[in-house]
Amino acid sequence: MGRKKRKQKREVDELLLEAIFSIEREWKQIKSLINQSIEPTFEGRSSEKIAQSKYLFLLREAKHRKISAVRYSK
Repeated sequence: MGRKKRKQKREVDELLLEAIFSIEREWKQIKSLINQSIEPTFEGRSSEKIAQSKYLFLLREAKHRKISAVRYSK
């Protein structure tokens, strides 16, 4: 029973890390577009803040679960 739980935790941790990297790329891409815009729209700024909030939330969850990206590198 213990091995199965550890394996499931590892799989969930890996999915969390993938989500963190994905959201980070999305946030940085939106941020770059906003910074290059002459007049950023309200929707653009909102999208940036939402992506940033998602990223920070996932980072807090990873910290809570004591996950290290180095430990799961492939």
